[in-house]
Amino acid sequence: MEEELLPLHTRMNLETARIAWPELERHFAGGRVILVAPELDLVDVATCMAKDDSKQLKSWMDAQQVGQLSDEKATCWVNEQPENLWAVVVAPWVLVQERNEA
Repeated sequence: MEEELLPLHTRMNLETARIAWPELERHFAGGRVILVAPELDLVDVATCMAKDDSKQLKSWMDAQQVGQLSDEKATCWVNEQPENLWAVVVAPWVLVQERNEA
């Protein structure tokens, strides 16, 4: 089955992967990294962005659960080089989430 025939949520899930900070740096420098809070589902947020669901996105942004990656958090990731970052692209944005995995 062709990937573009799959439902959007399924496609977003298939495009989600672990990512290292060095791979994100150039996107961060371009202001294109969006941080998703760990309590949200990264695929759900990506799907909302792809669908341009501005009402839901605004709700998450107002709750500070979705927003541009801060300089402070980026500096922390430069120093810590976390291994638990997951990302998905919703062009031109790269959504990233730090997951606490057991």
